[in-house]
Amino acid sequence: MIIYLDGRFVPEEEAKISVFDHGLLYGDGVFEGIRAYNGKLFRLDDHIDRLYDSARTINLEIPVPKEEFRELIEETVRRNGLKDAYVRPVVTRGKGDLGLDPRKCPRPTIFIIATQWGAMYGDLYEKGLSAITVSVRRNPAEALPPNAKTLNYLNNILAKIECNVKGGDEAIFFDTNGYLSEGSGDNIFVVKNGIIYTPPTLNNLRGITRLVALECASRLGIQCIERNMGYYDLYTADEVFVTGTAAEVAPIVKIDGRRIGDGRPGPITKQLMEAFRLETQK
Repeated sequence: MIIYLDGRFVPEEEAKISVFDHGLLYGDGVFEGIRAYNGKLFRLDDHIDRLYDSARTINLEIPVPKEEFRELIEETVRRNGLKDAYVRPVVTRGKGDLGLDPRKCPRPTIFIIATQWGAMYGDLYEKGLSAITVSVRRNPAEALPPNAKTLNYLNNILAKIECNVKGGDEAIFFDTNGYLSEGSGDNIFVVKNGIIYTPPTLNNLRGITRLVALECASRLGIQCIERNMGYYDLYTADEVFVTGTAAEVAPIVKIDGRRIGDGRPGPITKQLMEAFRLETQK
């Protein structure tokens, strides 16, 4: 595997950063997850825009312009000879000292990883996922804005740990107000009486795949409404599905032991799964 690291393309074993890098010490940095389908990077401009917006949110200046960053991502994929891939560009605050002060980090660290990637959930796209609502709450927007895709993912990891312990495939977050938020690594949608509902993005990530799913639903003539929801909305849904760069569009057929709909991926979810697949082939 060839990694881009601070101006060089190096073998994986040579891709090393300082133990004083604040991305490692404090989770101080931002990242993106990007998919390539048949050699084409999907919604690359949207991902780059979000990367730079996340950096601006935490007052991190990325030291290369967007167009150059785009070329670096494309070159990383080319050098690894990949067609269907997952790409992870990362920008950290950079090397500093053991204090918190970001002013002690004179230059950010940039690295880009590209790896072969297939279906994240395997045959569960046909069968459907089992989800667990977790006790850990989504970071409130006034503490750490979920819209900034930062390296501080411990909140998500704690949710995933609880989900693993309870035997689920995916965790579902609620926020500190008791509203439905998102999955541990994806956005969530609820279908009821032919209408798609999804939480407003104040308490969850403004997902690129979420946006694509909404665009697909609009073209299919399916009504979509953003609104706050609770446990009742999940448990009584006709269908539930999640979206994410890694997950794509994935159906959820059981939540906290309760069967969703008839316990199989629903018709609207299947329509969006196919519409998304076609979108990635354009």
